[in-house]
Amino acid sequence: MSNQCVEVPNQKAMAHLPTRLHHHAYVTDDQEATRHFYEDILGIPLVALWIENEEFQGTTVVFSHAFYEIADGSALAFFNFADAAQQAMFAAKQQLLFVHVALHVSSEAAVLLRQRLEAADIKIQKLEHGYCRSLYVTDPNGLILEFTEDAQNVDQINSRQRASAHASLKRWLAGERKSNKDEAIK
Repeated sequence: MSNQCVEVPNQKAMAHLPTRLHHHAYVTDDQEATRHFYEDILGIPLVALWIENEEFQGTTVVFSHAFYEIADGSALAFFNFADAAQQAMFAAKQQLLFVHVALHVSSEAAVLLRQRLEAADIKIQKLEHGYCRSLYVTDPNGLILEFTEDAQNVDQINSRQRASAHASLKRWLAGERKSNKDEAIK
């Protein structure tokens, strides 16, 4: 979706929508392996690493919190805990493809990312969705990343989706399972 102001036909919508994702947090067992993957392979820079001691549910939790910055100022963040029992308790659970973080990239960035990942011998999966082309990769922590390149007619696709989203949701909730993708990506 583009960064344009969106008119929402729902009276319950906030007057001021969030402006961007601040960060997406995940847990890592190895901050250096994570740094190598994000910074050295993907080229996403480490911009902060906080070492914190916080009270959480009646106990002190000591952890590092690393931030890798995306172009809009948002970040992917990774916790690592000093105590092995806490690390095990907070560890992220491996998910399948449907649980992932999707990052928008230009066509040029998609090509470069694919080349960097292939050079590092990291398994990738490519999917053509019609409304976007995606490159999926799993980081050293099991987090699935999707790098998404928009279709050339993304503005028309997004306009049609904005106009039909509520009607499509009603059809889905009523049990209709016919795909609406072909009509939306024309």
